[in-house]
Amino acid sequence: MDYPVKIKTKSIGGMTEDQFFKFCQENHLIKLERNSNGEIIIMAPTGSESALFNSSIATELGIWNKEHKLGFTFDSNAGFTLPNNAVRSPDAAFIKKEKWSNVSSEDRKKFAHVCPDFVIELLSPSDNLIELEEKMKEWIDNGCLLGWLIDPNEKKTKVYRRGATPEVKDFTQLLEGEDV
Repeated sequence: MDYPVKIKTKSIGGMTEDQFFKFCQENHLIKLERNSNGEIIIMAPTGSESALFNSSIATELGIWNKEHKLGFTFDSNAGFTLPNNAVRSPDAAFIKKEKWSNVSSEDRKKFAHVCPDFVIELLSPSDNLIELEEKMKEWIDNGCLLGWLIDPNEKKTKVYRRGATPEVKDFTQLLEGEDV
């Protein structure tokens, strides 16, 4: 099976936000996202090596945030409702304190209506590069300030910024959080 798998819901009138959230909770063993067209995206489980690398990325972001106390970090289990109504889950994310404080406690219990300030996506063998690049563009188009698409096989990171063409850096070059 090729991933990601997309399930169309147009013929049944789609799903409301609450219905999609409940659907995800009922099917919690399956990683699901929803694109701006309302299609449900089934994500493939990652291999152990990708999971190890992803865990390291989320840990490093968490350690940095614990030291600087500028906001909140999220792992790949968090879903966010973007302004275009897509519900996406990055591999790791950071949201500034002031932005997160504007999200109601009720909204935080579901797929919060907020776009992270910074996201990291890790290209794993089950991912489609073109789809992941489109997802990165979607993050930026919906308010994300900085995104890193990490390709461990090529040892390169594509850096996405608002209003700029993505920049490719190899693993020998320093990545910085810039103004985020």
